Amino acid sequence: MDLRELYQEVILDHGKNPRNHRFPEPYNREGRGYNPLCGDKITLRLQLEGDTITDIGFIGEGCAISQASCSTMTEALKGKTLAEAEEMFGKFHKMLTVDDDSEPDLDALGKLAVFAGVREFPMRVKCATLGWHTLNQALRNERGEATTE
Repeated sequence: MDLRELYQEVILDHGKNPRNHRFPEPYNREGRGYNPLCGDKITLRLQLEGDTITDIGFIGEGCAISQASCSTMTEALKGKTLAEAEEMFGKFHKMLTVDDDSEPDLDALGKLAVFAGVREFPMRVKCATLGWHTLNQALRNERGEATTE
């Protein structure tokens, strides 16, 4: 199966049946995200113990890409340290925004690598990264709304 087919399969699956589509209890960090271009909105909550994300979930509405991206992101981040989460965000963001014709590092990104195809659609990059920007806001404990602008 090529990356494009896998992308479609993952987007459809996670878009229709998002994982961690709930608020964890207890939680000690919250972020709210909004993409003004297409109206995607999410609220992300997580439990941070020391520097480890022990639980994470989101509630949101929006396109299949934003929902699938949040779903796969929450799966990938459970049990990760803040440094690991930051590194993962850097690799994910680079994969979507740097046009260097290289293949994504499938080993480093795991299931997140299927979003490499979004790079071909610049307007959709904001949909795929909304959850990550919201995560950063939550981890910094900032008020307000994270945006993709």
